[in-house]
Amino acid sequence: MSATATLNRFTDFMVGPARFMNLLSCFELGLIDALRQRGGQTAAELGTAVGATSNAVEQLLLLPVKEGFVAQDEATGRYSLDALAEVPEADVQRVLTLMNMIKVTMVRQVFYLTESVLTGTLVGLEKLYGFQGGTLYDAVAEHKDLRESWATLMDNVTAHIDPWFFDNITVPAGARVLDVAGNTGLGAILTHRLKGSPGLHVTTFDLPEKEKEALENFRAHDLEGRCGFVGGDVFEGVPAGHDIVLIKHFLDMWDKDEVRRILRSVHRSLDHGGQVNILVPVYPENTRESAAVDVDFFPAFFLGCTMGQGGPQKMSAYRELLEECGFTVTNTVTQDPARLLPGTFVVHGILSATKTS
Repeated sequence: MSATATLNRFTDFMVGPARFMNLLSCFELGLIDALRQRGGQTAAELGTAVGATSNAVEQLLLLPVKEGFVAQDEATGRYSLDALAEVPEADVQRVLTLMNMIKVTMVRQVFYLTESVLTGTLVGLEKLYGFQGGTLYDAVAEHKDLRESWATLMDNVTAHIDPWFFDNITVPAGARVLDVAGNTGLGAILTHRLKGSPGLHVTTFDLPEKEKEALENFRAHDLEGRCGFVGGDVFEGVPAGHDIVLIKHFLDMWDKDEVRRILRSVHRSLDHGGQVNILVPVYPENTRESAAVDVDFFPAFFLGCTMGQGGPQKMSAYRELLEECGFTVTNTVTQDPARLLPGTFVVHGILSATKTS
């Protein structure tokens, strides 16, 4: 690539934030809804409908027209939906949930990405929320806007990806299962729902302050006695006495040194032959030849907006980490990017391994 071509590629990065907010604003203002309900409207009519000036509407709709999302009749100037008319409303709302999460948890905080990398802390959360020394996962407990945006998306992700995870792992009948960083018990509940068997018992392991809500969730799903909760810190030790350990949506939050600490702690907790099943987003093995946008998103998300560290790894890197910590990898599965839900980009991987040393 020539120097000129390289510099011209920079324009994609320069206009990225503007394109994102321009498109999202068209939805937030109600312009797209107005066109979906009744097409063939002028900028003035749309402006009246959403409470904006006709000039502002004309400006904002230039990009959707350029991209083919919206059409404009050159003779009358009236707007109507173009490609967006073919997209089911439920799919639009699903994608907007992701865009809202990016807006609320990233767009402002990522302004401080450089400072966050230099300090290993979330400078954006401190500047914008006065939140010091914690992570996004701590901040959502105190800030409603962060919690509603992030939790809504994560519930959608869990509902979609966990069935795929359980379809690709083995949980023997009557197994004793530990769900590491299982939050308030949803993973334990899903284990019973998707892998239930007589005698199966699932224990959620997470910080002690989550116990009350987890136990309430177990009662609500009639799983008292079949689910339990143990409070603790994974970096201080993992409870023993389980046949299978599940680690979902967790390892990608940490740098490799912390991942090693977690895996070694899990290794110590298991008897010989015990199993661990891991669910993580994974990067493509060949970054330069991949069309995936994971690497466009996750480094800034984790380093600047979520943890101040961490980020997914390639499947080969997770395999090496498991083997380094005394496990033998028995199976790996990666989602087919071509079969992801439209408008999504996170490719998940599963690693199953057995304690052999």
